Amino acid sequence: MSDKKQVRKLLLGNEAFARGAYEAGVTVASAYPGTPSTEIPEALAQYKGELYCEWAPNEKVAMEVAIGASMSGARALATMKHVGLNVAADPLFTAAYIGVNGGLVLVVADDPGMYSSQNEQDTRMMARAAHVPVLEPADSQEAKDYVIKAYEISEEYDTPVIVRSTTRLSHSQGLVNIGERITPPAKTYEKNIAKNVMVPANAQKRHPFVVAREERLTADASAMADLNRIELRDRSIGIITSGIPYQYVREACPDASVLKLGLVNPLPRRLIEEFAAEVDELYVFEELEPLMEEQVRAWGIACKGKELFPLVGEYSANLLRKVLYNETVEARTVPEIPGRPPVLCPGCPHRSVFSVMKKLKLHAAGDIGCYTLGASPPLGVIETTVCMGASIGTLHGMEKAHGKDYIKNWVAVIGDSTFLHSGINSLMNMVYNGGTGTVVIMDNSITAMTGHQHNPATGKTLQGDPAPTVSLKKLCEAVGVRHVTEMYAFDLKDLEALLKQEVARDEVSVIITQSPCALLKENPPIRNQYKVDAEICRACGLCLKPGCPALTKDANGKTKINDTLCNGCGLCFRTCPFGAIKMVDSVIDQI
Repeated sequence: MSDKKQVRKLLLGNEAFARGAYEAGVTVASAYPGTPSTEIPEALAQYKGELYCEWAPNEKVAMEVAIGASMSGARALATMKHVGLNVAADPLFTAAYIGVNGGLVLVVADDPGMYSSQNEQDTRMMARAAHVPVLEPADSQEAKDYVIKAYEISEEYDTPVIVRSTTRLSHSQGLVNIGERITPPAKTYEKNIAKNVMVPANAQKRHPFVVAREERLTADASAMADLNRIELRDRSIGIITSGIPYQYVREACPDASVLKLGLVNPLPRRLIEEFAAEVDELYVFEELEPLMEEQVRAWGIACKGKELFPLVGEYSANLLRKVLYNETVEARTVPEIPGRPPVLCPGCPHRSVFSVMKKLKLHAAGDIGCYTLGASPPLGVIETTVCMGASIGTLHGMEKAHGKDYIKNWVAVIGDSTFLHSGINSLMNMVYNGGTGTVVIMDNSITAMTGHQHNPATGKTLQGDPAPTVSLKKLCEAVGVRHVTEMYAFDLKDLEALLKQEVARDEVSVIITQSPCALLKENPPIRNQYKVDAEICRACGLCLKPGCPALTKDANGKTKINDTLCNGCGLCFRTCPFGAIKMVDSVIDQI
């Protein structure tokens, strides 16, 4: 018996996923940031020297890097959020045919409730279509353990494996037993064209393998006690569940019998049939799509599911209590607080650009990033948002549908990281197919919305090493854009003149507005802030139109500036036509 003391740490679900990858002996990890998955590669970066971890320009590239590492014999990881899996779907579906050499695992974080996403896509549905196994942990300990198990399944069954998370798991903390890093059995690359080259003749032979592999995994799943288990209690109610909903079941129905599934694709048929035979009434409690419910019904097993539980949103223990027992546990009474919708930060360069666009009454096809907040009052400039990189293609589609004159008061807005993610392809398409729109790349020197991750334009890697910096201007010129202008985001007069000029141009043009994110720690200290001279202020409200949180009105309707919020960007100073706003030494600098 070992005398070594067990080390336990309180970890976020995402930190536990990272720890699992480390302990499993992962050699290469590639990712694109996206809430709620972002912290996984950030946590992996601490193991520099023991594994390689990178930010890829997009999820497709991250998946392909992981596939290459796996083919060479290394254990590899790719991480992303659910909509990122759409971007990675092309290589994923074919990787399912190829299989693996070293273990290949994806951690994909879904977002029930859409806390930070444009849809509630269910990764299990994508995995079922791709014929890829899915493990779904219910807490931080399982998050770590299931990643390790996923590598075992990947190598035993010759398949990529998805470990599915959700926002609630990724961003909840739990105690985790910390283990040692293992050294997987050494594997070397072997030339195997029939397995690794998916031309039609080879793919046709691999598809039956995929079907047989899934059948074997289905048969074996019922015996995987470390993933799937029956908890028999009161047999009048039986609940099939997985992931975080398992926690709600245990809280709301502590006496109910439960079949807790860790492997949710493919499902363990024999175990489900055994459980169903033990209980009087069977429920399936799963967030989002009725994947398990539909399969259970297809096997001829009576159950209740989505006729009682919603298809949308995040579940809760209260929801289960209400449905099963017609009761709820009331939360303690708390004082009502005003709503606080997300808003661009004080000093955000996007606010400056949007304020000029609003003045010019321009419409903007939008994209995914902090700048999507330009759709909200008082700016209200962004009018479309679909997915990463879609703004440019959307604008191009408008022009091709209605002609050049239709988009003379439109622009496409996209961030620097999003442009490198997938916007560059749309710009290339716009030039190639004779478009005439104006694209505004809002370059704030970082991938800001997900928490300041580096990208190919920032000059640093995920693990902090210096890297070549992509020139957005040269990149745009390289795909054929002849009119590319870089300018300071807070130069209101020149930006206004430039926008007027470019939207009138019968050719594709790009404006790159530059100013670092106001929250970047690399920014110099705030040296100057601003105050209002009440004697000069005419209470016209022009300085309030951009919606800076640092500016409010006093009892007389005149502007006042909160010096604890003021970032010193000078937007209000440049907006005031009467000189009522004065520059002063920063209060922050005096502390």
